[in-house]
Amino acid sequence: MSERTGIWFVGARGSVATTTTVGLLAIRAGLAGHTGMVSELPQVAAAGLVPLDGIVIGGHEVADGSLVKRAEELSSGGVIPPALAQVLARELAAADERIRAGVVATTGSQRAAAERVAADLAAFRDEHRLDRVVVVDVSSTEPPVEDDVPALASLEALEAALDAGEAPLPGSSVYAYAAFRTGCPYVAFTPSPGPRLPALLELALRQGVPWTGSDAKTGETLVKTVLGPMFAMRALKVRSWSSVNLLGGGDGQTLADPDNAASKIATKANGLESILGHTVDGPLHIDYVPDLGDWKTAWDLVSFEGFLGTRMSMQFTWSGCDSSLAAPLVLDLVRLVSRAHSLGQSGPVPEFGFFFKDPAGSDVHALSTQWEALVAWCARAGAAGSSV
Repeated sequence: MSERTGIWFVGARGSVATTTTVGLLAIRAGLAGHTGMVSELPQVAAAGLVPLDGIVIGGHEVADGSLVKRAEELSSGGVIPPALAQVLARELAAADERIRAGVVATTGSQRAAAERVAADLAAFRDEHRLDRVVVVDVSSTEPPVEDDVPALASLEALEAALDAGEAPLPGSSVYAYAAFRTGCPYVAFTPSPGPRLPALLELALRQGVPWTGSDAKTGETLVKTVLGPMFAMRALKVRSWSSVNLLGGGDGQTLADPDNAASKIATKANGLESILGHTVDGPLHIDYVPDLGDWKTAWDLVSFEGFLGTRMSMQFTWSGCDSSLAAPLVLDLVRLVSRAHSLGQSGPVPEFGFFFKDPAGSDVHALSTQWEALVAWCARAGAAGSSV
């Protein structure tokens, strides 16, 4: 019998989760291809990944609505082909039945909230006879967490705080805590704190659970991690790199709050400086433009210095549909993290840094180097035996 893996979305009716759900159903129905799916490339598929027909989707959502309605909205915005929302309406409604009311970390007992999330995860796993459930956070970006919060410094301190009725965890970290307690792997698809707090790093290792993150690179930063090494390898000095990002939709609305945007700006800036080996001047703006909907545009101006100090520059514009770029990566990461779990790995998997702006467990940001590490991991995983 083939392996069965569950995807449990945090933010299950959001644009990324809905596009992923529609995409998975469309592929299984023979209505779409695998464009954009890294896990379908031979070098990655060699790992022995769970088949797409062995994936079941569920999740938590705090907003009202339905997957069918959200798919129709995305169709109107040009994200999903109009026919798919109609043809797959029955399957989307069935998936919507597996979505539970999300928790709000700032209200009530965080211990009780985590226990409810854990119970939902366990029930989903048992009801659908799943080998494992991978929790994927695609909810709204949260502000960074202060580094000196005593309750987050160790697992012992966190447990004591939760027992005392305190609420030290951001929402994404409540879900990560519940996932690890239930033995579920975790994908931090956003720059929210999630599993990256010291107490939760300890918990993942103790529970023997792998996770990966954070902040998937789907557009402008992806281009930077290709162009940055070019300047470094040609010994050209980058003097400044200015970026303007225009976003619509819920993501853009969330990032219009400077506190929330701080997490995103930090992850977008870190990679370039790591690649070039020095601090780079230049502003990085994220601006909300409601009219853009689920689409985003980034404009970059790079000023660099060549032989004899000659000043030169280059510009590029990236315009893309964020959900369409993100959805196949979600499926890739679920399949890869599921495989890592089946192999007994725990803690952050650095080889999956290929997908992220702020790769957990790794300080490598150059895309080609990350790709080599991912392919090598897949070869080792394949040699360890097929999981299907």
